[in-house]
Amino acid sequence: MSTAVITGSTRGLGFEMAKLFHREGWDLVLNGTNPERLQKAVEQLRALPGGRVEGKTGSVASGEELQALADFAAETFGSVQIWINNAGVNQPMKAIWELSEAEIDAILNIDLRGAILGSRVAARMMEKQPEGGFIYNLEGYGSNDAMMLGLNLYGTSKRAVTHFTVALARELEERGGKVKAGRLSPGIMITDFTVKALGGKESIQLPEKTKKVYNILGDYPDVVAAHLVKGMLENTKNNAHIEWLTTGKAAWRFLTAGFNKRNFFD
Repeated sequence: MSTAVITGSTRGLGFEMAKLFHREGWDLVLNGTNPERLQKAVEQLRALPGGRVEGKTGSVASGEELQALADFAAETFGSVQIWINNAGVNQPMKAIWELSEAEIDAILNIDLRGAILGSRVAARMMEKQPEGGFIYNLEGYGSNDAMMLGLNLYGTSKRAVTHFTVALARELEERGGKVKAGRLSPGIMITDFTVKALGGKESIQLPEKTKKVYNILGDYPDVVAAHLVKGMLENTKNNAHIEWLTTGKAAWRFLTAGFNKRNFFD
């Protein structure tokens, strides 16, 4: 039986990916910082046909709590074949000098440091497994060098995640290649993440021009999850880049926007 660990999997993309792995018969360890939300997510999946499901609370900003998550997964299911560093928070729509030090710490600790610490924990665990395993990190706005007022720090963290994951894949290859790393690029998703910063603590007022772009390029997380999970299940390569919103797809969306009106915000 195969097992997946997904951080930040009580809602949004993380939960939608979990549903699809569960449907395929995978065992799952869900993760989040809110115990009540985590328990609800576990119960929702257990009510559906599929693999076994457990939950473990913890913050990806804490190396100790990530290690506890890995230990729990190994003790419960024996081994982990896929570890997804999915947890993340959006930044308030502010210029960098308007952000408090606490806000800066929260964004970097969760969006960047969480991926680094999660990858370290997963690599150490999978190196001990005969079959190794796959580590996937989530890209986001900024991974392709895109820039926008109010997304400087978030974009910086995601650009760093891209560099880190490519470098991690090379390190793993040089160490024997039993463990592999790859990137998941979800594009623009319409979730609470879009309009809430710092895990829901602050509302984001999106400019109208930004809403127009999101209406053209955005998708709901279940649509994106189907593509990403299919890619992970089929992938056998190191340094894989599983991308939903490709350049060609984005260009087609803009070309057909006049005929395909969408509004996610009304």
